[in-house]
Amino acid sequence: MRFLAIIPARGGSKSIPKKNIKDLIDKPLIVWSIQAAKKSKYLDRIIVSTDDEEIKNVSLDYGAEVPFLRPQELAKDDTPSSEAIYYTMKKLIDDANEKFEYLILLQPTSPLRDEKHIDNAIEMLLEKKEQFDSLVSVTELEHPVYWNRVIGSRQELNSFLEYDKDKLFRRQDFEKTFRLNGAIYLIEVGIFMKYKSFETDSTMAFFMDRISSTDIDTKDDFEIAEFYLRNKTLTKRINNREI
Repeated sequence: MRFLAIIPARGGSKSIPKKNIKDLIDKPLIVWSIQAAKKSKYLDRIIVSTDDEEIKNVSLDYGAEVPFLRPQELAKDDTPSSEAIYYTMKKLIDDANEKFEYLILLQPTSPLRDEKHIDNAIEMLLEKKEQFDSLVSVTELEHPVYWNRVIGSRQELNSFLEYDKDKLFRRQDFEKTFRLNGAIYLIEVGIFMKYKSFETDSTMAFFMDRISSTDIDTKDDFEIAEFYLRNKTLTKRINNREI
């Protein structure tokens, strides 16, 4: 059974220029994901899908493969990751006759996801492969989704989801809700190639703590991630309390 990891990293980030190769502490952001993948017990190949020569060179320097650059039309702001992943898989299957049973997507913006998360996710899906054909990582919402509001044209607050405000007002009263954290997407290759999606009618949730779910999108996110990485004892204590 062979596992392929794909790390998608386009060069045209607008929120933070060259975000994927901007240093986080002592190494480029993308390297945290490359090194986590290289430490995994299960991953046979680690491929970076990029349109950018600088990202390619950094990835090669740290041991990932970049067998080809993806076309510019698959590296736009509105290009879904699934399209870039599908292109990469199709090239590997058609041009190189590569065969893998499972595909794992590791976004470079999740630097606190480590090899233990990757291996645990793989083991959980394999253990329940008769019930599920994919797995996606999630983290619990800090506050109930029912507390979200939309703002109308007159700046009035309107409910995002209707609920009985007389009966449900404490956080503990609500059913737990979760969000996709973008850290791990794992699926059987055949299923992905058929549907071009990591979510199917049989997708398993892989729970991750809030800190490990940190996603880099802004300069503030970089500082938060750096704080957590530099203060591992504090991070571990917070995570244990959450669990």
